[in-house]
Amino acid sequence: MPHVILDKLRAEALTLSESERAALAYDLVKSLDDPADADAASEWDNEISRRLHAIDSGTAKLIDRDELTRRFKERLGHR
Repeated sequence: MPHVILDKLRAEALTLSESERAALAYDLVKSLDDPADADAASEWDNEISRRLHAIDSGTAKLIDRDELTRRFKERLGHR
């Protein structure tokens, strides 16, 4: 796209309302993403079901919020 056209498009986009610019930005960023994995939703459903079953059956090792926070800080190098 020639630079002049891009400059004109940018100038026009900046005249849009905040919500219109946000919607445009969302669409532009979304257009840069790779196509969605067709099996991803099904795989996540299976994983969620597996984890819920582990919780319900008592085989999952659960931790409380304080332990989760401690582990995050440890991984991020915080004290």
